[in-house]
Amino acid sequence: MAGHYVVRNVTRPDPDVVRGLRDAGVATAHEAAGRTGLVDPAVRPRQDGAVIAGPAVTVSCHPGDNLMIHAAVEMCREGDVLVVTVTSPSTDGMFGELLATSLAARGVIGLVTDAGVRDIATLRAMGFPVWARAVSAQGTVKASPGSVNVPVVCGGQLVRPGDVVIADDDGVMCVPRRSAAGVLERSRARLAAEEDKREALRSGVLGVDMYGLRDLLAELGVQYVDDLPEDAG
Repeated sequence: MAGHYVVRNVTRPDPDVVRGLRDAGVATAHEAAGRTGLVDPAVRPRQDGAVIAGPAVTVSCHPGDNLMIHAAVEMCREGDVLVVTVTSPSTDGMFGELLATSLAARGVIGLVTDAGVRDIATLRAMGFPVWARAVSAQGTVKASPGSVNVPVVCGGQLVRPGDVVIADDDGVMCVPRRSAAGVLERSRARLAAEEDKREALRSGVLGVDMYGLRDLLAELGVQYVDDLPEDAG
């Protein structure tokens, strides 16, 4: 992409759909989306128990330079998730307490970055959740141009401005804005089906029977025997 841009206008998804995907969580939504959208698990939660979902405000930064994060704050609205990427691999601590304070004042609910964060103890105490590739005290400069609210790749996953970013203890995933309502519908269907399965498993039904796996095991040559044959293995 030629040039550097700060794009002001972002089409955000239906807030009810965002709330529903938050309730579904990363694992269920990922399955409902056809096992697509999952960010590299190296981008992991840096706290326990946080669950967020919101429209993505995207930032493309030069490694070791957080200038464009500062430019992005103005573009954020209540309920957004800031997604920060770098143009080449970096684990520098590009984000810390002061940026979190500024974002929280605008209602931003969390950060996802394939680079590093710092001040992690303070971020946890603030209740500002982050999912990051690294925690590092290595500082950054403010010198290089980048872009805000353009398509980016974070942890191997394409994220467009306004896509729904879901993050919890299982990791991070991105649901394209246009398909978010369909993914929510399928997520709710999966949750209902899982409740039925949960009740069956509590009653003592075995997974191999519930999922019809005995025939598959036989087709794969798996044998049930009372004792291991002497010539086995």
